[in-house]
Amino acid sequence: MASATTTLTLCQYQLQRLWSFSTSSSSLRLSSRVTCRASESQPQLSVSTTVDKTICQIKNSGVIACLRANSAEVALEAANAAIAGGISVLEIVMSTPGVFEVLQQLVKEHPGMALGVGTVLRIEDAKTAIDAGAKFLMSPAIVKDIMDYVQGGEILYIPGAMTPTEILSAYDAGAKIVKIYPVSALGGFQYIAALKKPFPHVSMVASQGITIDSIGEYIMRGASSVVLSDAIFDKEAISQCNFSKIYKLAQSATLLGNQAVTLCLNI
Repeated sequence: MASATTTLTLCQYQLQRLWSFSTSSSSLRLSSRVTCRASESQPQLSVSTTVDKTICQIKNSGVIACLRANSAEVALEAANAAIAGGISVLEIVMSTPGVFEVLQQLVKEHPGMALGVGTVLRIEDAKTAIDAGAKFLMSPAIVKDIMDYVQGGEILYIPGAMTPTEILSAYDAGAKIVKIYPVSALGGFQYIAALKKPFPHVSMVASQGITIDSIGEYIMRGASSVVLSDAIFDKEAISQCNFSKIYKLAQSATLLGNQAVTLCLNI
């Protein structure tokens, strides 16, 4: 227990130094991406399938950028600004007009990225997203039809869960990653830390209301990645088509996500 506490304290101290550097430096430089590797308590992850590769991309980046926009044109511009800023995992929310056309275009332009669709609630939408090139699907709850449909396939499904019972149900049903939603309303990174005690074997993505400066805390407490929505795709920037701001926010998020993941893997 003392060793674990020391490791946690060291991780927190170094992350605080990282945050201080990132906010004071006028020139942010992206760290190199880490390879997908396991800690002593986790088995080595094979990357022999598309699903495994997507999981690696999510865990290595530490950040899933969540995009919603009022038009397909703005969505495409905002997505490309975030990608230019370093984002490697991007989720486009179903409510975005022309969501599947935007996805198809991004898949064509960025074939190596992990691109997905979020707030998928119907099996019909899930199938259309897959046909459009989605590597992963996300829902705010567990949608059994989608869970059953993707089993054994090449698409990663990340269902949403709130309670311990829902988390275990999703995992037992075959979910390789579970989205903890709405995490801010449930206690933020402290809730993630509490959940990881009984469920150290369940990979968790934290979602809702997360800020860029809290990325490190979430990853340190056990989140495999965090979903950033307004933190990257700032509402005012979207409404004003200020893609330069989105680029800079994406750059900051990428830096902190990469370095937090690298730090906690190496401790």
